[in-house]
This record gives sequence, C-alpha cells and structure tokens, in this order.
Amino acid sequence: MRAMLMARLAAAIAMLIAFAQPALAEDGYDLWLRYRPLPADRASALAARAGAVETDEASDPTIAAAVAELQRALPSMTGGGPEQQGGVILIGTTRSRRIAALGLEPAGEDGFIIRDVTANGRRLLVIAGNRPVGALYGAFHFLRLVQQGPLPAKLDIAEKPRVKLRLLNHWDNLDRTVERGYSGQSIWDWWKLPTATDPRYTDYARANASLGINGAVLNNVNAKPDSLTPQWIAKAAKVADVLRPYGIRVYLSARWSAPVELKQTATADPLDPAVAAWWRAKADEIYRAIPDFGGFLVKANSEGQPGPQDYKRSHAEGANMLAAAVRPHGGIVMWRAFVYSEVDPDDRAKQAYSEFKPLDGKFADNVIVQVKNGAIDFQPREPFHPLFGAMPKTPLMLEVQITKEYLGFATHLAYLATMWAEVLEADTFARGKGSTVAKVIDGSLEGHALTGMAGVANIGSDRNWSGSIFDQANWYAFGRLAWNPDLTPVEIAREWAQQTFTPDPGFVDPTVAMMLESRQAVVDYMTPMGLAHLMATGHHYGPGPWVGDLARPEWNPTYYHRADKGGIGFDRTRSGSDAVAQYARPVARRFADRRTVGDDFLLWFHHVGWDERMASGRTLWEEMVARYDRGVAAVEGMNRRWAMLGPLIDKERADQIASFLVIQKEEAIWWRDASLAYFGSVSGRKLPAGVRPPAHDLQYYEAIRHPYAPGHH
Repeated sequence: MRAMLMARLAAAIAMLIAFAQPALAEDGYDLWLRYRPLPADRASALAARAGAVETDEASDPTIAAAVAELQRALPSMTGGGPEQQGGVILIGTTRSRRIAALGLEPAGEDGFIIRDVTANGRRLLVIAGNRPVGALYGAFHFLRLVQQGPLPAKLDIAEKPRVKLRLLNHWDNLDRTVERGYSGQSIWDWWKLPTATDPRYTDYARANASLGINGAVLNNVNAKPDSLTPQWIAKAAKVADVLRPYGIRVYLSARWSAPVELKQTATADPLDPAVAAWWRAKADEIYRAIPDFGGFLVKANSEGQPGPQDYKRSHAEGANMLAAAVRPHGGIVMWRAFVYSEVDPDDRAKQAYSEFKPLDGKFADNVIVQVKNGAIDFQPREPFHPLFGAMPKTPLMLEVQITKEYLGFATHLAYLATMWAEVLEADTFARGKGSTVAKVIDGSLEGHALTGMAGVANIGSDRNWSGSIFDQANWYAFGRLAWNPDLTPVEIAREWAQQTFTPDPGFVDPTVAMMLESRQAVVDYMTPMGLAHLMATGHHYGPGPWVGDLARPEWNPTYYHRADKGGIGFDRTRSGSDAVAQYARPVARRFADRRTVGDDFLLWFHHVGWDERMASGRTLWEEMVARYDRGVAAVEGMNRRWAMLGPLIDKERADQIASFLVIQKEEAIWWRDASLAYFGSVSGRKLPAGVRPPAHDLQYYEAIRHPYAPGHH
C-alpha cells in the first residue's frame, strides 16, 4: 500500500511539474538553432551515429563551447540524454592527440572537416579544425545538416571561409537607441555593463558563430568620443569576454575628433605628433583591456562627421595614422568609403570614387576600405559600386545593410540575399571578363590577404531579435554569403526555412519561392526601373518623391528622379554627369546604351521621355504604372500564399507573419498610389485604361507625417 501511495504521489508531483513548465514558446528567439525533436526514424538514426560527444581538448573555451552546443542539440533532437548509447562524435583540432592519430588533412585557417571514420574497429564522426574556432564552425555546420533532413550515409565535408573578416556593424548608440534599427533597443545594456551581463549576449554569439561571423563592431559609426574612455572600454571588454569563446572579436567605431573633444589634444590633425601619440596610447589602453581587440571602424568627412580632410589631409593619411597605432597589436583599420560632403558635387554617386580612386596604393597594409554595395546609399536596387575593381592595390570590403532602412523597416518581407547576390555576381571587368565583385572582396582578383564583408546589423532587444521572423533570414543570409559568396539565394533560403520552420517540402518550397520574389516586389512598389531615394525625409519611411525643398540638393528625392514634363531619370551618361565613366569600359558601354542597360537600371543612368517605348512595347509611363501594380499584386499574392502556409507551422509565428504581411500590403498600396499621383501630376499623363486610380489626391499623400518613426536618430 505504501509503495502504491508513493507511486501515486510521484505521479502527481510529476504532473504538477509538467503543468508548471511553460510551453516552449515559438516566439522566434531560437532563430535557426531550434533543435526540435526529430521524427522517430531520424532520431534513432542520429543517436546511432552521434549519440555521444568526446574531446581531449575540453579545457579550451572554444572547444568547450562546441561540445556544449552539440550536447544541447543532440538530446533535444533525439530525445535521449546528453551521453547516449550509440555513435560518437570526436571533436577538436588537428593538434588533438586522438584526431592527429587519424591522419586527417587540415581544412585551412578557420576551416573544418566533418568525416565518418573507423578507428580500432570503432565508428567515429570526426569534426575537426586547424584552430578551435574551426571545430566550432564544424559543429554548427553538422547541426545545420541534421536540422535540414536525413544525413547522407557517409559524411566527408571540408570547408573554409572565403573571406577573412565577416563582421556585423552595430549602429548602436550609447543610450541604447539604434540608428536605423527596427527591432527594439540595443542588445548591449551599457548601463549595467561591465558588472552585469545578459545571457542574450551568449545566444547572440552562438547565432553568429553558427554562420561563421567572426567580428562585431559594437557602436554606431556616428560615434561618440565617450566610447574611447576608460569606463566604456571596460564595458566593451566585458562583452568581448562573452563573445571570445565563439571566435568573435570586438571592434569599435572611432570618432575622428575624439582626442580634441576629450580635451586631450588641441587638434585632430593626423600628421601632428601629439595626435598620433594619443592614438597610440589609446590603442595600448584598449589592448590591455581587450587583448584580441580587432581594431577601428571609421566614418570620416561624411554627413558632417569630422575627419582628416578638416586639416587638409587625405583619407589615406588619416587611416594610416590609426593603422600605425594598432599595428603593434595586430589590429586593423576599416575606413568607410561612404562619403559625401557639404560641397555638392555634380552627382553624389560619383563622390566616393573621385575621392578614393586617386588614393589606391597609398593605404597601409593593415587598412581595408569598406565600400557600400552601391554608390548612393543601400537603395532597394543599385548598380554595383564603381570602386569595386577600380582600386587593385587596396583591399576593399563590401558593406551591405541587413537592417532594412529603405526596404520597409521590419514589417515588409524583403529577402535581401537576392540583392547581395546581384552585387557579388556583378562583373567589374577590372581584369577582363569574370572579374566579379566577389573576387574583389575575397582577395582572389588581386591577391590581397586582408579581405572582408560587413553587414549593418538588424539585431535588437525584441524577443525575435530582428523585429520580424523573416528578417532573421537576412542576418542568416549575410553570414552564409560572407562565408561563401558563391552560395545562391535559393540555397540559403532553403537552409534557413528548413531550420527555422520545418524541413517539410510542402512548406519549404512555396516559402522559398515567396522569399525569392519578395525583394523585387519591394523594388516595384517603391523604386521601379532604377529610381532611387524616393523615401520621405529623415526617417526614410514611406513615399516622398515630391520633397525638393531641403537645404542641400542631394537630400531631396527630386534630385534623384529629376522628373519633369519631358521625362524622368538621372542622366549619368556623357551628356549628363558621366558617372558611367567610373566603370570599366565594357560595363560603362552597357550602362550608357539604352538598348543594353536593361529596365532595372534604366532611370539610374538615363533621363527618358514619358512616351518612349520600352522593351515590353509599353511607353515608359505605362511601364512604370505596370511595375507599381506588379509590386502590389506580388504582396497581395504573398498574403494569400501565407494564409495557406501559416497553418503548417506554430500559431504564434504564423500570426505575426500574417499581420506584418497585411501591413506590407497596405503600405505597398500607399507607395503605389502616392507615387502615381505625384508622377502623374508632373508628367501630365493619365493612367492607362482599366488601371485603378489612387485612393486620394496628391495633397492627401503630401500631408502624411510620421514624426516618431523608429530608427531615426
């Protein structure tokens, strides 16, 4: 009787505990690292192959992180304990005694191998890297494969990153606001640091390491001098301590005038010995606190930021002074080429090339110039930046914007791998056909060892990290392309969807199709046919093609579209600004010729009459109307498609996605209607027969204000 009572009591306690445990929320926090239980057949197969994890390098923090990740994931997916009966994963470096005895070939710096082997009659699955971080990357890659579907019968994988610096740039301010951030506050809780850290920092590190991201610039490029003071260096050092085991180095954005603003020097002239001495001492101070500090990111002489040109010095002279300060510690300087000054050039798109091209070969060897994907500013579609291929003696790194400043913020579904792939695949013709941007940034075109790709982070304090579930795909895609620029958008989308939702093809195939068409939809309803910068002033939220009264010409949308009664578009051919001349001759010829430029970039390079015929047979005006309508129709189609797909996944994420798609549909219609009302008034053209007119008149749209839009600081 006593035994029966005890059994009943135990059962009751177990039931209470079960009900007390909150249901595992699918709120997006787990990103693509969900590790949900596998179907029974796959779970048993995985346990038989990788039931336990062994290493003889457990004292290394990075190997320990890799082991912990495997021990976190495998029991969750198989339903077993952390050390199950069955197959064994052996993880470590090629210096490990056990792994070295297997005679496996190394995979290069930061690379990994995953291989099924048999040793002494025992089957092992070996995950190994030349360095501990390679083993960590290998562990995450193995878990990526497991979540995507059944594993191959035999694994024999060797990978290494194509790009050395794979960095997130956080535009995070010291008060936790995030410039161009649409997912809450900064994840760096500066007020509580360095005494208290947040477990979220570790999950951030895990997510980045799973993609091979190996650097984080913690603060905004529009930097404050305070970030270089002792108390803020201590805060950054604490973050660095958390990120270090995951192979992530910390960098800081440096304000050029910091020594003056901190009242340490009388000038910020880079050729002044006192200035150089201050930066050397500051670098020494930072490296004492953060021994593996990566270096500085600098925005100078752009948008009102101070820089060496204030003292009649060049970008190279400024960058080289900082490079000398960090050189003894192995640090680098990333110098941004995003410049446009208060002296208005004939074409803002030309300024970066004009300033930086003459400096080719003048930068120190630990300086890399960071170049945006296009020459204006992260627009929904831009031709590749003319600096790519134009500075053969200088390492260049690609900068893209993961946060969607110009693509509908967090609520519009816009999968950006298609945008970045367009740039990476673009042929610069710098050394003849095949000289792609990817080959520029991975160093293979000119033999540079210092290579990189940076993404402006979309990460914030929201539970789902990025403001929406589908925006997680852009973080994921950035990391995967920085690791291997040759991966395709469809490959990446499929990987992400399988891990984030389910490997069921009935869900994955239509979801991937929706992702692949999403960015073109945004281009169509915002800036079709090569138009750019039509967004409202300051916050860049919603349409504002009519804005033309701001102090500087290049702040105005009217500067970029140049619409009048005769036509629309910015003439960048020889008859206009001649920006095409900044490209290699084959590219310049293609862009300069209306027959070969293509509709996607037509109005970027040409001023075209409203009644001129397009390839479709329609007039330009009719084609523009059709593009706006096509964009709206695509979003309406995404809403219908998600209504069928949503029930295949958890309700919490499905409902959020559905509500955001409704917002996107409403705002796509707003964009379409406001733009057609404005361009129709400028051109004097009526809408083609059968086309729905805007819901309101132009004055209605011009009167819309959004003074509290997020992300504008």
